[in-house]
Amino acid sequence: MKTRMLQILSVMMVLGLVLSACQPQVIEVEKEVVVTQVVEKEVEVEKVVEVEVEVEKVVEVEKSTEDAIGFVDIAPGEPVHIAYMLATSGAVEFLGADSLGGIEIAIDEYGQLHGHDILLTGEDSLCSAEGGQTAAVKVAADPTILGVLGTNCSSAGTAASVVLSEAGMVMISPTNTSPALTNPDETWNPGYYRTAHNDKFQGRVAAEFAYNELGLTKAAALHDGDPYTEGLASVFAEVFAELGGTVTSFEAVNKGDTDMRPVLTTIGVDSPQALYFPIFEPEGNFVGAQSQEISGLENTVLMGADGLLVKSFGPNTGEAAVGMYLSGPYVSEDVSAYASFLEKYEANTGGPPPAGFAAHAYDGANILLGAIERVAIQDADGTLHVGRQALRDAVGSTYRYGGLTGILSCDEYGDCATGEALAVFQLSADTVASAQRQLHALNRFLEDSLAVNRRIVLLLHTIHVDDPTEVLGRRNLGEHPIQEQAICAAIDEVFLVDQPVYYLVDLGMDGRFATGD
Repeated sequence: MKTRMLQILSVMMVLGLVLSACQPQVIEVEKEVVVTQVVEKEVEVEKVVEVEVEVEKVVEVEKSTEDAIGFVDIAPGEPVHIAYMLATSGAVEFLGADSLGGIEIAIDEYGQLHGHDILLTGEDSLCSAEGGQTAAVKVAADPTILGVLGTNCSSAGTAASVVLSEAGMVMISPTNTSPALTNPDETWNPGYYRTAHNDKFQGRVAAEFAYNELGLTKAAALHDGDPYTEGLASVFAEVFAELGGTVTSFEAVNKGDTDMRPVLTTIGVDSPQALYFPIFEPEGNFVGAQSQEISGLENTVLMGADGLLVKSFGPNTGEAAVGMYLSGPYVSEDVSAYASFLEKYEANTGGPPPAGFAAHAYDGANILLGAIERVAIQDADGTLHVGRQALRDAVGSTYRYGGLTGILSCDEYGDCATGEALAVFQLSADTVASAQRQLHALNRFLEDSLAVNRRIVLLLHTIHVDDPTEVLGRRNLGEHPIQEQAICAAIDEVFLVDQPVYYLVDLGMDGRFATGD
């Protein structure tokens, strides 16, 4: 019995020992479980880290694809689509044709962009606010269009820029010159740029020429209510008065008017020495021709601007146009490059540019295409992603771009031209012979820099620099100082007052930059 009890006690002790021995193992297992849980948590943390890395990758893509306005996606095989809004009908149809020719040359020269063809479509913006708005609404409705070249008239540009800005598009005008379009306190809108000069420059050049070079002290100004014409006439009047002149009248006519005698009679009462009317045809023709009938205007010097710097103005105005001065664009910084451009223009269109802004359109198109190329993100399959805000920023960052129209740098409100590419021209009855004689004289020194048949004859070329020798050197008109001085002597007259420099070469009555073939 005792033996049995001892056996039972022994078994119980063994069981106790087993149980006590097992208990630490259970605790250890629990510890292992805890450790396992910690490892699982660490794995989870690692998984979170991996997720964070993925997020960073996405963010990186989002950074390169983030755009404040949005993206235009161009699939493989689809074209890079840009548009024009130009005056392709109406009284200033020549401006649209002039610009379109320059744009087409730029596209032809560019070829493909990141392996994609370039598609150009367009709308007729006319020369009115209504035309500009209608064209802009149509363009803005097409989400594939990246940027717009246009408009021609400032009135159309004022209306169009509102619509295109709201659509997130970029717009580069080759011919808008109204100061208000790049004034943030007036009609400027984000996304608007221009390669044309600001009329703050053109109006000043005209006023300084009238006061300083012609010695006129009394002047009247006339506009047609268009932002371009009113803005330019206003600058002329302000600068003329600043110089010490007297502005006798500041009047307006309406587009479509044919009888200008009532307003001209009002102007004639004060017998101004100069009448500046920076308007378009046909109103400009009527003003010029009818001014000869008005008492007090018989000896008044007539002055206009680039809106009348077209081949039809002289013939359509008649004898009143003889001796008239017209301010407008001067092209180019590199004569040989412009000569090459003119050759291409004539080959493409069958004739010379009908106005003075074809090179501005060419420069604008190249700036736009270059900006698209810089900001486009290309996938492995060739798909392009172009951010609209990035495109605006790229155009706006244009700095010292060497264009046909000079060195272009865009400021924060869209003015890319400096105003140096301006000139004052005079219409002469002696169309070809005089210009040919002067060109032959120049060519003795210029060799291939100017050619008789290049249609680049200038009258009163104005550049804001200090020294005429420097001007000639910059314009590639001579290699050495002796040549440059000889060139100055070969030109009929050189006026140097303060900084403006004027070169006198005949321009024909037909208003062409040419002596003819």
